[in-house]
Amino acid sequence: MQSKAKLIYIFDPMCSWCWGYAPVWQQLKQALDGIVTIEYRVGGLAPDSEEPMPLDMQSMLQNTWHSISNKLGTQFNFDFWHHCQPRRSTYLACRAVLLARRAGKEGEMIQAIQHAYYLHARNPSDTSVLAELAKEIGISDVTHFIQQLDSCDVNTELFKEVTYTRSLPIQGFPSLVLNVQANILPISIDYSDWQVTYATIAEIISN
Repeated sequence: MQSKAKLIYIFDPMCSWCWGYAPVWQQLKQALDGIVTIEYRVGGLAPDSEEPMPLDMQSMLQNTWHSISNKLGTQFNFDFWHHCQPRRSTYLACRAVLLARRAGKEGEMIQAIQHAYYLHARNPSDTSVLAELAKEIGISDVTHFIQQLDSCDVNTELFKEVTYTRSLPIQGFPSLVLNVQANILPISIDYSDWQVTYATIAEIISN
């Protein structure tokens, strides 16, 4: 099956439902290899902030983690809420993904952020943690990486990407959008079975 279709995956590296979807997404992506072009785009969940996360939001997010774990079997390390200072701030992690994309390491950075946050109780809202992750995935000039995280250049790139993703027919993160024959089509996500989404995409591009 040959196609010029492009599947856009809209996500935030600190989105808990994106973490829950990660195993199924990897299966879907592998199955679609050579069938569609896959493009990652950050959606930007929460702007930069140094303010501590309000307690009611902390409680709400912990309940969300429990809900995802119960529904999908996703592993979460709840030590994060005791060992870190949570902040409602994901733009820094998004900029880290954009920088990793430039280095050809976008997928590695997304996974590193998710594992740090959800498995190892490290806070990707902190520059120091993102610098450690950059080093771990093999970005050689970590000093330059840190400088670029807050640069106008990368911030402008982020806002352009967020503006673009918000123009797409999505209702949150993660989302899938198929660009085929000049049509932009939202694709429903099945969090448990990649084959459901695969069948939807295959049917569209075969018509």
